[in-house]
Amino acid sequence: MSELTIGGSPTVRRRRLGAELRRLREQAGLSADDAARHLECSPSKISRVETGRTPARVRDVRDLLDLYLVHDTSERGTLLDLVRQSKEQGWWQSFGDAVPDWLETLIGLEGDADTICTYESVLVPGLLQTEEYTRALAMDFDGEGSPSEAERTVALKRERQKRRGQTGRLVHALLDEAVLHRPVGGPEVLRGQLEHLLAEASSGRVVIGVIPFRTGGYPAQGFPFTLFEFPDTRDQPVVYLEALSGAVYLEKAQEVRRYKVAFDKLRACALGPDEAGAMITRIVEKVKVE
Repeated sequence: MSELTIGGSPTVRRRRLGAELRRLREQAGLSADDAARHLECSPSKISRVETGRTPARVRDVRDLLDLYLVHDTSERGTLLDLVRQSKEQGWWQSFGDAVPDWLETLIGLEGDADTICTYESVLVPGLLQTEEYTRALAMDFDGEGSPSEAERTVALKRERQKRRGQTGRLVHALLDEAVLHRPVGGPEVLRGQLEHLLAEASSGRVVIGVIPFRTGGYPAQGFPFTLFEFPDTRDQPVVYLEALSGAVYLEKAQEVRRYKVAFDKLRACALGPDEAGAMITRIVEKVKVE
């Protein structure tokens, strides 16, 4: 077994552990059903552990290593240490129920990815939103949100942005032009948001492209997604798709490849950073006049 680097967020540790357990199972010539029978659990549990969607128990991993005939003391010790470390709490735990399970995964991926490629057709991506923009979205989400809940959402997103900025990880954001005109929170909030996008682009940490209205129809139109890529090749890329009350994470190579191709096609349709910046500046000036 290649040496495992034990680091990163609990999310990435779980994914790395799961990938290693899957590799060992396949190397032993066993199916997920075989592993499930050995643990007296459902095959879906094996799938959740191998994809990192649920934490593994030390006892279960020890039993699986026995089944897979992994007897090397060092190898077993490394994997069992990874089980324990994957259960450590992330910084977001302090936000309590403001962070559901599906969002924990997203935050973990944000923290460990070295490149984040995101396409949005309606709203500014979360990592690039101003506090006022986030607050307006939180209050408008279901029409019943309280100010205190909105402020927790704002505080959480502020911390996510702060940590992303500290790492210097690169964000490639492709925006439909409609995003730049939608007055979330009103004209003043929109103007502040657009000025923030310009500031982010000038920082060198964010590359912004805009797909103009004149493009007409284009690939993947209306289907926002985010692609996470990691510095360690053992951590496979992940695609994030957000829903109204949850999220879907795609990890199969064929699915991820399809979204990589889609992002390349979207980038080919988009204005480059300089032209996009000029467009955003013109819209800011128009908002000021209005």
